[in-house]
Amino acid sequence: MGNIFAASEIVEIGIQIEKNGRDFYNTLFNNSNTAKAKEIYKYLAKEEEKHIAVFQKIFDSVEKYEPAEAYPGEYFAYMNALASEYVFTQKERGEKVAEGIKSDKEAVEKAIGFEKDSIVFYEGMKRMVPECDQKILHELIAQEESHLVQLTKLKEGIIILGRRV
Repeated sequence: MGNIFAASEIVEIGIQIEKNGRDFYNTLFNNSNTAKAKEIYKYLAKEEEKHIAVFQKIFDSVEKYEPAEAYPGEYFAYMNALASEYVFTQKERGEKVAEGIKSDKEAVEKAIGFEKDSIVFYEGMKRMVPECDQKILHELIAQEESHLVQLTKLKEGIIILGRRV
């Protein structure tokens, strides 16, 4: 069945997604001329940095964990399919994507898409980690959902964090 991942590799993909997210938001911060957008990008870059540390802790606990499957390789094949379609699983991709963005509107639209993709990936990852780590993933997903709401409000020009865009 081609290339499949071990549970630890799935978590490493999560780490890479967060690193690319951090780099994406840092580059948007540096390239933006809008104070409110810069504030949100800076906040989101810091959040991604926190997520990197959380995934590193999860990584330390899943190296030998294997999820229950209906047939051998079932879930790893699913995660492989998700990861292969997700641009932020590729190393150094966050900064490259951000550099090609021409406006804050385009940046926010891309960021919204990346946050949605992260949520889908992390929902799938929940079955790849031991039960004791699933609560952590629930919290990360909730944070990603919060980022999604903030970005959607930023896109709509609604008051965010007490200020107007």
